[in-house]
Amino acid sequence: MTPDLTVRLARPDDIERLAELFDHYRQFYDCPPDYDAAKRWLTINLAEGRSTIFVADTGLELLGFTQLYPALCSVDLVKYFVLYDLFVAEAARRRGVARSLMNAASDWATTEGAARIDLETARDNRPGQSLYRGLGYEVDEVFLKFSLDLSDHSAISITR
Repeated sequence: MTPDLTVRLARPDDIERLAELFDHYRQFYDCPPDYDAAKRWLTINLAEGRSTIFVADTGLELLGFTQLYPALCSVDLVKYFVLYDLFVAEAARRRGVARSLMNAASDWATTEGAARIDLETARDNRPGQSLYRGLGYEVDEVFLKFSLDLSDHSAISITR
């Protein structure tokens, strides 16, 4: 465990340092570096309350973050959160930072009245999968995930 580590909600004054981590996170998933876009995304998310972001802070530096988005399940009639992003700086890995972030997220979601937290990860992300299983997350063996890329579709006109 990292001494002097505090996991807390992100604040607007964290944006500069948080954007650096977020940009590295996106590069991990093969996105090109774009610090300015990362900073804009996080700034809007915090300002508009689109997401909840936790940071792992030593007082001198941010070591990692996790970002959750609110969602609703109309089948179960519950609210839940999607843990979409989890990242720990390479030099701080294997020191309990990710586990601390995940625990803070689940504690917070519980106090918010959420029924669950859902997440997805790459099939080859073995360290992440091990962490998630160790924290009690279960692999969904029932549902398949499908995505429709709308960037290649022309605008569809809807008549009312």
